[in-house]
Amino acid sequence: MSSPVSAPSARETPFRFIKPTVPPIDQILQCYLSSFADGMLTNGNVVARLEARVAERLGVSQCVAVSSCTSGLMLVLKALGVKGEVILPSFTFFATGHAVLWNGLEPVFGDCDQGNWTIDPVDVEARITERTKAILAVHLYGNPAHIDELQWIAKRHGLKLIFDAAHAFGSSYRGSPVGGFGDAEVFSLSPTKLLVAGEGGLVCTNDSTLARLIRAARNYGDAGSYDPELLGLNARMTEFNAAMALAGLDLVDHKVKRHNEIAKQYSNLLASTPGIRFQQVEKNDYSAYKDFSVLVSHADFGMSRDAVGEALLNEGIPTKKYFYPPLHLQRLFTAHGAGRQVMLPNTERVSEDVLSLPIYESLPSEAVELIALAIRRLAGAPQRH
Repeated sequence: MSSPVSAPSARETPFRFIKPTVPPIDQILQCYLSSFADGMLTNGNVVARLEARVAERLGVSQCVAVSSCTSGLMLVLKALGVKGEVILPSFTFFATGHAVLWNGLEPVFGDCDQGNWTIDPVDVEARITERTKAILAVHLYGNPAHIDELQWIAKRHGLKLIFDAAHAFGSSYRGSPVGGFGDAEVFSLSPTKLLVAGEGGLVCTNDSTLARLIRAARNYGDAGSYDPELLGLNARMTEFNAAMALAGLDLVDHKVKRHNEIAKQYSNLLASTPGIRFQQVEKNDYSAYKDFSVLVSHADFGMSRDAVGEALLNEGIPTKKYFYPPLHLQRLFTAHGAGRQVMLPNTERVSEDVLSLPIYESLPSEAVELIALAIRRLAGAPQRH
């Protein structure tokens, strides 16, 4: 263990909550300049190269680059022809639910698993009705969902199964890369992710018909005949965004490895701290740890989650509450008739206690130790609220 680091004053900000690592600009430009010279600035050769590299890496037959994970989820639901109810977790980023509402679908919120905090398959099956047409699950923080159970439920009930894999580029499930499960998996390439395009998303699937429809849908639904075959969007990825992601692909393995090292360091340093619980990752799975979050039990720790976050900020340590409030308690979803009447006890317990700590590949081990020691010190603080 490295030597102790003095706590900073409240005015100091020794590090950020997130700091993306991107490739050197000359590498990005090397990928981009031919497209720039040709005047092909969107959906050109660099996008095609990115799609091919990702498909090969993940072992899928099809990868379609889009403008964001949100637009990708929206277009997948549209292209699959989903109508009626979609079961999804409430404990997720609100873009997951936005994709459902944008399609005029009815969100049905499922509770999360107490251990790994992804959607509970038992609860999912209990909420299926004759109006249910799809399951939209999330690999939370990069931790794979219960994929086998969800695939079995989807097959048993004839449902579409989509994975919001926004956090999960670099994750694996039982030895296989996340990306090839269900009808489609959709990744995010925004600045907080491990593969960064600036902005962007990737739809991965082994369904060639679905991929063809997504390619049309990202271009207003037009496959080239100037006669759109489905309702689409301008969801194209620019060549520059694709160049940034293409140049950054070789950095992903190092980033994922470093995120796992940081997660292990946090876990080791905080393991004996009363009132701190960790997200469980199954032994045969591998999380990219896009985020590292803990649960802070007020009763056992002696301070509320919010009080801990505030105290850490006073020491120059930024944190987030990923994800609070859960979707079923957010006004947008309750205004659409979904939410507050739903009983989601695990989701509410987890969201009320969750605290996300800084994690990014350039975060030094000394800073991780400083953060963990600050949390341990707060657990022994005489003034608690």
